[in-house]
Amino acid sequence: MSDKLKIWDPSRSWEDSEKEWDLGKEKSAGKKTLKTLKKMPKMPGITKETKKNLSWKSFKYMLSHDEKGALRKSLAKHPFRYLYRYLCSLAKKKSFVRDGDFFLYGLETLSAFKQELEDENSLLVVGFSYCHKPHECPSGRFSTDCIHDPKNEVCRQCFIGKSVNALPEKRCIPLFITTVHYVSEKIFDTVHAYPDRNVLFLITACEMTLKMFGDWGNIAPIKGLGVRLDGRICNTMRAFELSEKGVKPGLTVVLDDTQKKILELIRLRRECEAETAN
Repeated sequence: MSDKLKIWDPSRSWEDSEKEWDLGKEKSAGKKTLKTLKKMPKMPGITKETKKNLSWKSFKYMLSHDEKGALRKSLAKHPFRYLYRYLCSLAKKKSFVRDGDFFLYGLETLSAFKQELEDENSLLVVGFSYCHKPHECPSGRFSTDCIHDPKNEVCRQCFIGKSVNALPEKRCIPLFITTVHYVSEKIFDTVHAYPDRNVLFLITACEMTLKMFGDWGNIAPIKGLGVRLDGRICNTMRAFELSEKGVKPGLTVVLDDTQKKILELIRLRRECEAETAN
């Protein structure tokens, strides 16, 4: 915690904090080389075969793999309300609006999301898919844990580590996602726990996942962004199902330009939090 406060202390400028983090990243890279994608593969976000009846595949998967019954319990709290919202989402041509690597849910523009971030009554859930954790992750890749330790040479090179350290400590909930049921459970729990708060989310995932489960985000309903991952993504149901069991030998990444945009959003949130504290 002390190192986090030292680097991302509210009294320091964002530029100084980021500069210090990035210098540490360079030093860590000189000491420990992480496994990376040598060449970015050219893969469709989702195969033609997988696109067929995608909403039905999503609905079937969510209910048939709800092993602990957490999703059914969440839906049972307001069954008619959630059913109505689900049908309304299905009636739309798309459950999202796309802006580059950002998939917007419950919002029309990225500017609208920025305005929501400035809302003092908002609560931001930030979720990172395990798929773009480094293979060398000290917490393990297929894990809901993340130590994001600035002293750790792996964490210092990891975009997730940088993002979590940069997040403000109040009105933000970081999640490290293993399965769609895990993140669904956490989002519904947050909505039910904070009924008077404006719950927002920013979550990284493969394009297929963002398209498959957009209707479920609209059920809650919460506003937010899904961030498209690149690299060795899941673009078939078979690859997705294996990934949900932790079988993910390939690496996915957040592209550099998209990383910058995410950090700009975190900076906005951080600065809004600082103004609220003052």
